[in-house]
Amino acid sequence: MTDTNASSPEVLEKLLDAHVKFELERLKGDDFMRFLEAELDELLALNDRVLLSRLVSKEQVMGVIQRTVVELEMNAGIPELAADTATAILNAPIQSQTRVKDLINKQQVVSFFEEIMELKEHRERLISGIMSHPVYQEMVSNIVYHGLINYLYEDNALSKKVPGVGSVMKLGKKMASRSGLDESFERRFKAWLSSSLPGLISRSEAFLHRALTDGELKDTVMSAWTTVEDRKISELSEGLGDIELQEFVVLGYDFWLRFRKTPYFMACCEAAVDHIYSQYGDETIGTLLGDIGVTRGVMLAELEAFGPKLMEILDEEGFLEAALRRRLSAFYHSEEAAKVVG
Repeated sequence: MTDTNASSPEVLEKLLDAHVKFELERLKGDDFMRFLEAELDELLALNDRVLLSRLVSKEQVMGVIQRTVVELEMNAGIPELAADTATAILNAPIQSQTRVKDLINKQQVVSFFEEIMELKEHRERLISGIMSHPVYQEMVSNIVYHGLINYLYEDNALSKKVPGVGSVMKLGKKMASRSGLDESFERRFKAWLSSSLPGLISRSEAFLHRALTDGELKDTVMSAWTTVEDRKISELSEGLGDIELQEFVVLGYDFWLRFRKTPYFMACCEAAVDHIYSQYGDETIGTLLGDIGVTRGVMLAELEAFGPKLMEILDEEGFLEAALRRRLSAFYHSEEAAKVVG
């Protein structure tokens, strides 16, 4: 440091103290809010000039996603906290005070239904998929077989109206079972069903396509809505205990950990980022914020909600003064400052 008169260090310390005190006062109460409002206006003016692509590139955004969403190691306490929180929500008093129609009204249900009904191709594919599933076909075979057997031995009109016929048929059934004829008949009948099943399924599918009209489906949906609209949310979750809920949360968390590392997830993120930049890459930050509803009023409201209290706590803990001294002392202890007062 260059030679200065003996009072220079003392003067600089007094200037540092005065500067710190001045800045502290500006970070309190109404002065702080006036400061934030002024700085916000300056920032918004800058936002109206700076393009999104100039502020941050697509590659930088994808890098953030890669680091914070894909690669970030999650602490083991996260799923436990999530499960406990979900349990607390499920058991909250509001669940038994809220009805289904308090969350979604009839007109919204109708609107959702009408939109879904526009997806006719998806509905037809769903019906075809169900009909062609081996489990469904096996079920149909068993229903037809057992229905025929019950009719032949128990429920047909002849066995009911003619005295003794029912007993004879049941006796015949027992004798056929002993002789193995019943098993042979079952094999032959099921073989016939297997060969006839494709046509049966095809006719059933055609019937469903004709029967499940928009009007019929709407009546079914609205009937179901009538039965649940006045039920409490807690009633709908009956049977879902705390342990089961926590297991579902853990399973969902495990799925997320795996899903976020799949090429599919990253491809979806990249597609989303590409689309945003194709729309707003050459637009200003202000345009983007305005289109998503982040206005000056919204920003200022959040600053007012959190800023003053945060500054108050930081001041009470001594952080603000220490931070200001760390920031300013380097200058007041520099040669440049000493030259000014020397």
